[in-house]
Amino acid sequence: MTDLPTARRILDTLVGFDTTSHRSNLALIAWVEDYLRGHGVASERVANEEGTKANLFATCGPALPGGVILSGHTDVVPVEGQDWSGDPWTVREDGGRLTGRGVTDMKGFIALALAFVPRFAKGDLPVHLALSYDEEVGCQGAPAMIARMAKTIPAPRLAIVGEPSSMRVVTGHKGIAVHEVTIRGHEAHSSLTEQGLSANMVAIDLMHELSVLAAQLRERADPENGFDPPQATLTVGVMEGGEAANILAGHARFVFDLRCPPGEDPDAILAPFLAKCEEMDANMKARFPHCGVSVERHAGTPPMTPLGSEDAVAFVRRLTGENAAPVQVAYAAEGGQFQRAGFPTVICGPGSIEQAHQPDEWIALAQLEAGARFMDRLASELGG
Repeated sequence: MTDLPTARRILDTLVGFDTTSHRSNLALIAWVEDYLRGHGVASERVANEEGTKANLFATCGPALPGGVILSGHTDVVPVEGQDWSGDPWTVREDGGRLTGRGVTDMKGFIALALAFVPRFAKGDLPVHLALSYDEEVGCQGAPAMIARMAKTIPAPRLAIVGEPSSMRVVTGHKGIAVHEVTIRGHEAHSSLTEQGLSANMVAIDLMHELSVLAAQLRERADPENGFDPPQATLTVGVMEGGEAANILAGHARFVFDLRCPPGEDPDAILAPFLAKCEEMDANMKARFPHCGVSVERHAGTPPMTPLGSEDAVAFVRRLTGENAAPVQVAYAAEGGQFQRAGFPTVICGPGSIEQAHQPDEWIALAQLEAGARFMDRLASELGG
C-alpha cells in the first residue's frame, strides 16, 4: 500500500498552487504532467479557447476496456473576504485535521489518486485520471475533456468523481443552470420618475418573479425523492445596480442559479420567467429604445441519476465496504456530465462537503486514510 505521507506531500504541492477559478490552473497541470511522466505515464491536455486553462487526462496501465476513471477538478473557490487563521495556500496539520484551500474540495482526492499512480500503472486494467478546470463556476471545463475521452479511451467500467462524500457512495446529484440578467435603464433625477426608467426597479420586479417561482417549486416538491431539500431550488446569488440614491438607476444586474433534481426540466421551469423578461424588454424599449433586459446563460449542468450505474454502485460499495444505503446530494457536480457521455458514474471521495468553501477549509486525516485504503483496494482489484 502506498503510504499516506506520499499523498500528503502531493497534497502540499497541489494546495500551493492558487487555482481559484478566475485564475489559470496551468502551473498545477504542468506539475502533474511532469509527475506522470516520471512514472512513465503519458497525458493529454484539453485546453480552453484562450489557452489559459486546461483539463488533463491520462491512462495508467494498459489501454484496455473495463478500467476505471478517477475524476477531480483542479479549481477552488476564492479566499478573498474570508477570515483565515493562516495562509490558505499552505497545508497546516493540527488535531487530526489538515487545513488549506482545496484540501477537501477536492485536491485531497487528486493527491490520493496521484500517489497510487505507480500501482495503477502496473495493473491488468487501466485507471484513467481526469482533471478538470472551472467546476466551481458551473462545471464548464469538463465537457470538452469528457468528449475527448469518449472518443479515445477504451470503454471503462465506470467513472468515480471524487467530490467530498465522507467516502460514502453518492448515486445522484442535482443539475444546475446559472443565468445572468442585465437591465439597462435611463438615468434621471429620482424625483422625476416619469422622465427616466430605473433599472433597479425592473430588477426588483424580476427578482420577485423568481422568488414566487422558488416558492412554487417548494410547494410541488416530491418529499420522497431522496434529496435534501427535495425541491428544485432557485436563489439569487449576486445583485448590483445604481450609482446614488437620488439617481434613477441606469444599470442593474443579478445572477441566479436553479438546481433541479432528475426529472425536472430547467428550461420548462424558467420559460415563464424568460417570457416575462422579453415582455419587460419590449416595454422598456417602447419608452427608451436604448433600454432593455437581456438574459445570458452561463452554465448548464445535467443531474446525475442512479439509472444505468447499478454495477458501478455495487463495485464502489464493495471497495468502500459501506453497508449504509447510497445517498443523493443537492449540490451539482461533473457526475451528470460523465453519465451523459455514456459512462456509468458514482461520486465517492474523502472529506465532507460541510467543510468545503469556508475559511479554514479542512479535512480529517482519518478521511485521507480511508481514501488511501480505497485506492489500495482499487489497485488490487485491477491487478496492480
